[in-house]
Amino acid sequence: MTSRYRSSEQLNSLTPRRRTVVKAAAATAVLAGPLAAALPAKAADAAPAFLHGVASGDPLPDGVLLWTRVTPTPDATPGSGLGPDTEVSWVVARDKALMNIVAKGSTTARAASDHTVKADIRGLEPATDYWFRFSAGGTDSPVARTRTAPAANASVAGLRFGVVSCANWEAGYFASYRHLAARGDLDAWLHLGDYIYEYGAGQYGTRGKSVRQTAPTHEILTLADYRIRHGQYKTDADLQALHAKAPVIAIWDDHEIANDTWSGGAENHTEGAEGTWAARQAAAKQAYFEWMPVRPAIAGTTYRSLRFGKLADLSLLDLRSFRSQQAAVGNGDVDDPDRTLTGRAQLDWLKAGLKSSDTTWRLVGNSVMISPFAIGSLTADLLKPLAKLLGLPQEGLALNTDQWDGYTDDRRELLAHLRSNAIRNTVFLTGDIHMAWANDVPVDAGTYPLSASAATEFVVTSVTSDNLDDIVKVPEGTVSAIASPIIKAANRHVHWIDTDRHGYGVLDITAERAQMDYYVLSDKTKQAATSSWARSYRTRSRTQKVERTYDPV
Repeated sequence: MTSRYRSSEQLNSLTPRRRTVVKAAAATAVLAGPLAAALPAKAADAAPAFLHGVASGDPLPDGVLLWTRVTPTPDATPGSGLGPDTEVSWVVARDKALMNIVAKGSTTARAASDHTVKADIRGLEPATDYWFRFSAGGTDSPVARTRTAPAANASVAGLRFGVVSCANWEAGYFASYRHLAARGDLDAWLHLGDYIYEYGAGQYGTRGKSVRQTAPTHEILTLADYRIRHGQYKTDADLQALHAKAPVIAIWDDHEIANDTWSGGAENHTEGAEGTWAARQAAAKQAYFEWMPVRPAIAGTTYRSLRFGKLADLSLLDLRSFRSQQAAVGNGDVDDPDRTLTGRAQLDWLKAGLKSSDTTWRLVGNSVMISPFAIGSLTADLLKPLAKLLGLPQEGLALNTDQWDGYTDDRRELLAHLRSNAIRNTVFLTGDIHMAWANDVPVDAGTYPLSASAATEFVVTSVTSDNLDDIVKVPEGTVSAIASPIIKAANRHVHWIDTDRHGYGVLDITAERAQMDYYVLSDKTKQAATSSWARSYRTRSRTQKVERTYDPV
């Protein structure tokens, strides 16, 4: 049978800060060198080829979005605009050998979409494993597994999601993806932002060095640049392995575009010298939707919702496209009701979805931390690197205005909505901060724990991006041993914080509890890094509070 699907051209309807200024010459440099650097060596040997793997995403009860990128000729490298339009076919089957085919079809990989294709498959059975493959010109892609979501009204015993964020190519290897792929028990995996980084070579490495060089070597600014960078990331064997094992559910944060992105610019963007912000943002978003198996529910954004039976629904946020510019730290602008993190339409959409939900759990995919955060009395040697990581002043007590702390009116409105409507079992799943946290989300942090908690939050650390021990350049765990007790004392809603290690999370959900198991890598700079369980925290149904548990799943 042939299922209904939409081509990549139909899916990609789009709307149209920087630490140092990149010279205009670098921004407009000839792309031949970066293109060659981003191209795997075997591309010159055979074409067409599937050099960037295959992936699936955004599972529904009756379907899933399939993705690949074909290299039709050796010169058709990402971002080049070269190569002929090429017919790409696909099959979906109930078995890995692809004998029991349930859907098939074809579409065209065009240079205009960087030879990426998407097939939005429908007509599948809920809560079912499927395998799929693409073909072009006599060449087959690898076979990959995907899984549909449970039926909307199905009683679901449990769900299990991998959870990751912040994967900087130059800072290390993506062993976290390999370890998640090896589990074989994931319904899906959540990427909470910073899937790629925009920096040039050496601008954002680890402990003062780059483990592997990024391409192009300059900071990415143009559509070709963003395509090249996405293409390089998709050559990583561990990332390909995870995409081939389970569907991804992704949102963007800032580095998919530029550091500390807001609606009208970014800290890592210099208007004029780096072109216009509107052009750069449009290029970044176009490349993202070309290269990621994500449905843009609202044109040019990543906010949307998914449902997993009666057990959980998942609201996915876009906290970059609509936000006001970050406030200066230490002034009253963070409380200005005219400033917004979400935008009015998105906040109303989120509130309405949380209120109308009839599932046991309400999950929120959230790219920046919603829990309040005060530094406390840190010594200068710790305060300065912490300030650098979080974008805070180098001196004095302050908050991170890039997080919900910088947009307190939006946060107050959302938490008040949860309380006034008795909305329970809301769990924020967060990335961005390059540390692991387990938090209650208090209505009033100043009086907590005497006052109420409106929700809970699990924050995962980075896959590779620098955290505190990397910045200070001390042995792993040194900073956390000192800073964690001080941070917890100043933030009584924080149950756990690990400032130093890299890894991933596994979220396990039943009707009785939502539990995050935190795993850490032995060494992010080693391709064969091992993984070990670090901690587990859960929130029991209807409690709105986090507690430690000792039984990883």
